Amino acid sequence: MNISLAQAETIIAAAKAKSIELNTKMNISVVDAGANILAFVRMDGAWLGSADISLKKAKTARFFDMNTGIIGSLSQPGESLFGIEHSNGGLISFPGGVPIYDAAGEVIGAIGVSGSSVENDHAVAVAGAAAI
Repeated sequence: MNISLAQAETIIAAAKAKSIELNTKMNISVVDAGANILAFVRMDGAWLGSADISLKKAKTARFFDMNTGIIGSLSQPGESLFGIEHSNGGLISFPGGVPIYDAAGEVIGAIGVSGSSVENDHAVAVAGAAAI
């Protein structure tokens, strides 16, 4: 199963709404099951450098089918995934990337959000992922 463009647009809209609620300006990326970019939005005034980070967060969440914040905890010195951020052309191992599931619990894509604190990035990503 793969995420559709219509679903990605719904996810983007929900993430934008949460970003506005938090008074932040975000870059939001949605990738399909193959970690290919399907949709992207850069809100007016969002940091340019966060565009790449949002895509890498989405890809990281899809590559490992877990929130990027979890990968961050597992990649600290002495932990089992230490150094993983150097694989796959560069991963992001802090919050803001979340897998997206279908009704059957299958991963169909992921969302990555960047442009504020990692807490806000995560909250916006979760809001987007919960939209479908």
